[in-house]
Amino acid sequence: MSQQVDGKRVAILATHGFEESELAVPKAKLDAQGITVDVVSPETRGIRAWAESDWGETYEVDKSLDEANSTDYHALVLPGGLFNPDALRQDERALALVRHFFEAGKPVGAICHAPWILINAEVVEGRTLTSYPSVRKDLENAGAHWVDERVVVDNGLVTSRTPKDLDAFCHTLVEEIHEGRHAGQTA
Repeated sequence: MSQQVDGKRVAILATHGFEESELAVPKAKLDAQGITVDVVSPETRGIRAWAESDWGETYEVDKSLDEANSTDYHALVLPGGLFNPDALRQDERALALVRHFFEAGKPVGAICHAPWILINAEVVEGRTLTSYPSVRKDLENAGAHWVDERVVVDNGLVTSRTPKDLDAFCHTLVEEIHEGRHAGQTA
């Protein structure tokens, strides 16, 4: 990833139980590209990661979900894990934020179980995505076309399966952020 995208801002939407590598790695890669990254959460204090099989580190929240505005950001990242997307897909404020990114045609990245959030935001119908394998039927039932690939791009929507795909996910996400708005990225 040699192309710098200075001046861009990205929101990472997460709450307790996000898969640690799926927040930490994209944040570090985006920071390295000169992109300002804010962790946005329904929580106002730190949020605790899930690190594969047990609780991980606590990460600082930069903005509460109530303070965050999609117009302040060029892209959105949704880390997976089990607990995090399950909680966020039931939070109407989180779903509204996700929809705003799609309505504005801004890039969105979702990995692992994070497409659950996209399903509840009702933005997957007719799209091609990938995810953790257990989310496949949920996506298909919501009208998406699921494929088993490391990274999939559909009009600015970047999806990947697991932490093993993070390099491809991050590289592609930076490319999409550099490209900017996508006319086909609609809610």
